[in-house]
Amino acid sequence: MAIFFELDRTAESGGRRGQLSLPHGRVETPVFMPVGTAASVKAVPQGMLEEIGAGGMGAQIILANTYHLYLRPGHELVRRMGGLHRFMSWERPMLTDSGGFQVFSLSKLRKVTADGVEFRSHLDGSKHFFSPEHSMDVQIALGADIAMVFDECVETPATWERTRESMGLTHAWAQRSKDHFESHKERVPWFEALGGATQALFGIVQGGMYADLRKESAERLVEMDLPGYAIGGLAVGEPREVTREMIARTLECLPKDKPRYVMGVGYPDEIEEYARMGVDMMDCVLPTRAGRHGLLFTSEGRINIKKKDYAEDQGPVDAACGCMVCRRYSRAYLRHLYASGEPLSAVLNSVHNLAFYLDTMHRVRAELADGSV
Repeated sequence: MAIFFELDRTAESGGRRGQLSLPHGRVETPVFMPVGTAASVKAVPQGMLEEIGAGGMGAQIILANTYHLYLRPGHELVRRMGGLHRFMSWERPMLTDSGGFQVFSLSKLRKVTADGVEFRSHLDGSKHFFSPEHSMDVQIALGADIAMVFDECVETPATWERTRESMGLTHAWAQRSKDHFESHKERVPWFEALGGATQALFGIVQGGMYADLRKESAERLVEMDLPGYAIGGLAVGEPREVTREMIARTLECLPKDKPRYVMGVGYPDEIEEYARMGVDMMDCVLPTRAGRHGLLFTSEGRINIKKKDYAEDQGPVDAACGCMVCRRYSRAYLRHLYASGEPLSAVLNSVHNLAFYLDTMHRVRAELADGSV
């Protein structure tokens, strides 16, 4: 078994309460996935990830980055170490992206053709080539529970013609990804140890900011009968109302009985809104990135812990939060850590922000389960 998705309840708003069963465990949905780019959620140890958030459930599933792990330490090294779970000592489910977005971000260092993408490493300038088949080989070696097809993320803004051309490439690459994955999926490092379980391969809907192209992309990918579908190419600079519209239009075209994942979003109120619309999975670097820069999320809005206003504030970051940071430390102490450049600042700020995100999803799941929404 690669994946089993079961829905418990669907609200009138479209929000869904369900469970996603994967080779490394079960995930309650809707779910937020912390981003562990290089096999590490920045500044937060794995043991802490397993405990933060409402009810001590912690992060149920995390995301790692194919492009970065391919460059360093290398996917073959990770394979020799028994796969990403064993390498980073994480026993819960995991997802890897395809590397497409990271390659897209290297706009001055890449060349796209029908075969794939040639790019130069941001680390040392060395030349590399990613095809759909190579992306699959790298992700199979890494061994996350969920892998993603290789796609192209179009720039914003882009014309309708340019977006449709890019979307066609994404569809062709999705079919190539699926074909190669199906032929090689038994090479996943834990295939025998988990009784012949394999990874699940998700498609990625593109189409830029054009509703008709989003519809076409979703329909083409659904024809490929993949076990789950992501909505990609959003949160790249477009207005929030456009993001919401593209998600809503795409959700209308995706199967009701398969998980739906919006990639790379967003602020806490955004992930709550999208979960209530019917999105099952989301990820974002924002909780840890903002934490490292002193921005903290609370039930009363965002606060910038760098401000002098907090120099003698003995209260917690958020009086309504029960995370380990809010139970123990004052705003004054967190401001001191940041102002002093103490590494502990990044740890505590990131832990609080992640707990806030995970608690947000815990609350939404509870409301969806009891019918209060």
